Amino acid sequence: MYDAVLACCRWLESTPWGVAIRASSWMYPVVLWVHFVGLSIWLGTSLTVDLRLVGVGERRQTAAELSNGLFAWNWIGFGVAFLGGFLLLSAEATTYVSNTAFNLKLAVVTPLALMWHVVVQKKTRAWTHTGHTSAIGKWAGVIEFLLWISVVTASVGFLLTNAVTHP
Repeated sequence: MYDAVLACCRWLESTPWGVAIRASSWMYPVVLWVHFVGLSIWLGTSLTVDLRLVGVGERRQTAAELSNGLFAWNWIGFGVAFLGGFLLLSAEATTYVSNTAFNLKLAVVTPLALMWHVVVQKKTRAWTHTGHTSAIGKWAGVIEFLLWISVVTASVGFLLTNAVTHP
């Protein structure tokens, strides 16, 4: 299985965009910046709704109203982060796939944070229909918040270990 993953990584690194990003002195930092901008938008909108579910913030809007208002920005942030992350991966896929922190980041963000995030977006209205957030809604906000903290921690760990192994 690992051989198949490495073969896919080598193919990805040989694509025109992977070669261009790796060969350029300025493209990798620019794509990394775009990835961080997308993550900031996605994370910021997600955590805003999570904190509102927990009860933090102004009470002018319910968590459902806030979620609806941030819906488009949330998915724009996800799209930008995904595209930037894919381009970064294509530049050094074989290096990334062998990094434990990167694997942890993908293990958390892919099945947990993303699916949980979709559940929170869909269920926010039901959890706040009375004007007060239900206990399930509050726990959902806390769990998603903790998942995001683990994703950010793994990302920082990846950046630190990747910088050490590839100065």
